[in-house]
Formats: sequence, structure tokens, C-alpha cells
Amino acid sequence: MNKILIVEDEEAIANLIYMNLKNAGYFCEIAYDGQEGADKLSENHYDLCLLDIMLPKINGYELLAYAKSMEIPVIFLTAKGETADKVEGLRAGADDYITKPFEIIELLARVENVLRRFQKVKQTIEVLDLSIDVSSRTVLKQGKPVKLTYKEFDLLLLFVQNPNIALYRESIYERVWDAPYIGDQRTIDLHVQRLRRKTGLEKQIETVYKVGYRFNLK
Repeated sequence: MNKILIVEDEEAIANLIYMNLKNAGYFCEIAYDGQEGADKLSENHYDLCLLDIMLPKINGYELLAYAKSMEIPVIFLTAKGETADKVEGLRAGADDYITKPFEIIELLARVENVLRRFQKVKQTIEVLDLSIDVSSRTVLKQGKPVKLTYKEFDLLLLFVQNPNIALYRESIYERVWDAPYIGDQRTIDLHVQRLRRKTGLEKQIETVYKVGYRFNLK
């Protein structure tokens, strides 16, 4: 299980991030100021640090340098959304940069991407009676192969990496089809129907009225 440190002085935002990352299967800890963040970094091992820039006691740039000295990848989370701010953050060594406000699905996607880039993400995901091999793009159900199309596999991966979160059809389409959503609801619904049937996840992949779908593991 990947271990993530969240350094954010706004308690509501920190707790929201913590809850969603925990639901997605990550082990998380929170620091509410830069000094607490530095202490936790020195005392524990982390696979990733989510770091606000404007922090009390020790600012985000100082903490970034400290985290990078220990080869911990860092994603900046900040309200400073100007292009110059992003460039400054990335040049300082941040591995990604997310501006507030952001959607949780975007945060989860960027976390997964950075962990994969640093080869800290699990290549095999075990969920219910499924074994999903990310690198070979294969799926086993109770040890037997499940034949999925390319898009069906991406759709399954999106669901299992975002458990218990209602995903809008627009977000699903843009993530799986990598194109702007133009209201092609039928395409998504057909793929979900086939995925449910092939994997036996009829009960777990729930339809959320007027929203989209949710992979329910509760």
C-alpha cells in the first residue's frame, strides 16, 4: 500500500483529500503546517507528498527541497494558478502541480500517474474475485481469464482506482476515451453493460441517477 503525506493548512481540504485517498486504497497522514510536515518527512517513509505552497512556519518551496533530497516525489496543491506560478513550481522540482479548486477524480489520476512514473504503483490490483494486471492489461476472475476490449479494461481500471466515488459520465468519457465529452451517453452505457456482464460486477458498478456510475465496495 502506497503511503502519502498530505501537507495542507486548511483542515477541511486536508481532510477531504485524506478521506478520498483512503477510500482509493492509500495509506495517508496529514500535517497542518510546514514544520509538522518536515518532522513527519524526517521520521517516516513516504511514496508521495501532496504539498501546499502557502504554509505556516515552513513554506512549500522549502519543504519541496527537503522532500526531494529524500527522493520523495511531490505534487503541489495550491491556489496560485497563474502560468508563472506553475512554471516556478515545476522548475523548483515539483513532479506535478494542481490548482485549487480541483476535482477529486483529477487528483486521484495525477497521484496514480506520479506513482507510476516513479514505479511506486502496484502492477497487480486484487479486488473482490478479480486480479487485474496493469502492465499486461489482463484480468483474471477466480483464476480464469476475462477477455476485455481496450476500452473495457480502461473503464474497469478507472472504477477500481476510484472506489465509492460517483463518477460523472463526462469525466468517465474524457478519462477512458481521451476526448472531449459531447453527450455520447450511449457509448458509455453500452461499455458499462458489457463490463458488468463479463466481470460479474452487476451489483458493484452502480448507476447514479443523472450523474453516471459508482464502483461500490462498501
